[in-house]
Amino acid sequence: MKVLLINGSPRKAGNTYLALHEAAQELEKNGIETEILSLGTHPVRSCIACNSCKTKCENKCVFEDDLCNQVTAKMKDSDALIIGSPVYYGQPNGGLLSLVQRALYSAGSYFTGKPAAAVAVCRRGGATASLQTMLMPFQMMHMPVVTSQYWNVVYGRDAGEAALDAEGMQTMRSLAKNMAAMLCAMEGQPRPQYEPREAMNFIR
Repeated sequence: MKVLLINGSPRKAGNTYLALHEAAQELEKNGIETEILSLGTHPVRSCIACNSCKTKCENKCVFEDDLCNQVTAKMKDSDALIIGSPVYYGQPNGGLLSLVQRALYSAGSYFTGKPAAAVAVCRRGGATASLQTMLMPFQMMHMPVVTSQYWNVVYGRDAGEAALDAEGMQTMRSLAKNMAAMLCAMEGQPRPQYEPREAMNFIR
């Protein structure tokens, strides 16, 4: 089994990486393969609602110049997902949100039913609002949300400070243990059969 972790920070080895790395190490101890993919400093496009992923290039976004299709290709062969982001103005990194939105829309079948979690790293505040924002797409994709002993939050501003947040690091390990347990429980089990989506609005 394999878990893909996405570091949504422009700093490849900053505090968000430290939090995800702590979870990855614990997953490895529990027999789960991991890979951390970094968003980095390359721009990430937003979805332009062209629908080409539905009409021209199945399970791929029409744009090939950022990480989106790389993420979806890796998720096809992964069993779970963890995303992590620094908190900017009480929100996750906009590039990470764009990446997740495009990936789930263009290749949702690679994500549906797979456990997911989000991690917020902040100096002081805004972490729970960021967590809620990151988790909402998973709830629309039948992705079981993995919890821990607390909200998945790690504190730190300057490089390396996250490692000093003892409770935050413990929370990452608890998250990893819960994800490993969920993956083991789900292994070999058939996925639920969902009804066709019945979408509607309230304009008459």
